[in-house]
Amino acid sequence: MAMQVEGPFDYTATGTLGDQRNSMLQNELHLRNKVGHIKSRGFHLPEKGFTYGLPNDRRIYTAADAWKLSHNSLNSDPALRGWTGTYLPKGGATKVKAASERDFLTMNKMAITNGLVRTEEQADYRAVHDIRRLPFNKKEMAGKMRTRRLPPTMVFGIPSRPSTPIYDLMEHKYQDKWLKERQNTLSAKRQADTKGPRSHGIVYETRATVLRTYQNPVEPPPLWQLPRFTKSARPQVQSFRTDPEKSLAFRYQETDKIDRQGDFGTGIYELPKN
Repeated sequence: MAMQVEGPFDYTATGTLGDQRNSMLQNELHLRNKVGHIKSRGFHLPEKGFTYGLPNDRRIYTAADAWKLSHNSLNSDPALRGWTGTYLPKGGATKVKAASERDFLTMNKMAITNGLVRTEEQADYRAVHDIRRLPFNKKEMAGKMRTRRLPPTMVFGIPSRPSTPIYDLMEHKYQDKWLKERQNTLSAKRQADTKGPRSHGIVYETRATVLRTYQNPVEPPPLWQLPRFTKSARPQVQSFRTDPEKSLAFRYQETDKIDRQGDFGTGIYELPKN
């Protein structure tokens, strides 16, 4: 029996995600796992002859320019001095780069000022208006920045606590000082009281002063009862024949509470304590 040869699209989602196409072989979402094999993941390397790294800075003078200069003027100083003038001056690359950067903050601000809020409108505004950032000048910034010069004898930290006056503590000077101040305060207060209050004219009575001097007696509100006990239901048995006898019994009960136990004085009698 002849073995079936596997094709490149046997482990792809053909039919489910569309017809067979070459893009399926590079997309992991379209590929299916092989039993007993690991997933092959990676990037395609560039073709032969590809050079890795960053490009070198562009030189002002090349070898051909130096050869012409040395032959014409009979002077080979540029070649002997390490190609003098071939590189940009110190800090020149930074200045050129800073000057070539676009100022997106200013452009976005100007776009919003002109009423362009949508992303497409701001992109069109930046395509038409090109605003560059100013180069950074260290000398100008150094002149603007001012540093505070501190004296050489300056000491940082918290000052030390003064020494404790032990002799004043032993002689109770702080106590004597407090007593003296207290006596002066009390004597001044007595002198002010003896002089009496000064009349500043007519004193008018207010509602607060009137209520403070006298309050009308108010009976306490009665206890809450069910409406049926206050209207129709009445007690059928009277333990006391008359109201004076009832009040007299309650008065005797108040005096009898002294010798009884309990919060309300209705318990058993307590034994006399020696």
